[in-house]
Amino acid sequence: MIAKELINYMIPPLKPKDSVARAQQWMDELRLSELPVVEEGKFLGLIDEELLFNDALKYPYVGDYPLVGNQCVVRSGVHYYEVLKISNEFGFKLVAVLDELDQFVGVISTMDLVEAFAKNASVTSPGAILALRLKLKDYSLSEICRIIESNQVKVLSSYLSPHSLDPSELLLTLKLNTEEVTHIKMSLENNGFFIEDTYNEQNSSNLEKERLDILLKYLKI
Repeated sequence: MIAKELINYMIPPLKPKDSVARAQQWMDELRLSELPVVEEGKFLGLIDEELLFNDALKYPYVGDYPLVGNQCVVRSGVHYYEVLKISNEFGFKLVAVLDELDQFVGVISTMDLVEAFAKNASVTSPGAILALRLKLKDYSLSEICRIIESNQVKVLSSYLSPHSLDPSELLLTLKLNTEEVTHIKMSLENNGFFIEDTYNEQNSSNLEKERLDILLKYLKI
């Protein structure tokens, strides 16, 4: 999914000569704390409610305020992962989308991003999540995937980030297509990889109990 497919056309841009009253009204109606400001197709930045309700700033027009977020932009053709990155980097709730000629196309809200991410097949599909802590020199996604796939399991998605406790290390988060990961964990650990956490893992004892129940039912038949 790319940026232009996530544009929320229900969020209108303000003009510099729009009144503050109009900006406040739109924010109230749309339940937003930010709105884009555009002049002749050029994105000027965002105006947020903190500016509008600042007693030290009592200007009549939107364009009189020191706008923010003028760098919080993406091109219309970028993948939505890049939109997530820009949103997180600048910390605003809206990301402006520009075309190849730097013309304003629309905005994407963080809520739109969350919804798009939630609909991602790798998120909605059942399966365990493994979090591996490793040094940069030990990072090889192809080798890790090879070990996992040798257990007849597929990696649906991966996410790499600096470790929150030690920026010199990495945290690799993997979504798999199975909840039974006992053998996968053993294989990774036997190859020197440290598994920091596991989520959505099927309890192995429950799995064995289910298999035993199936066997007993078969024997009764």
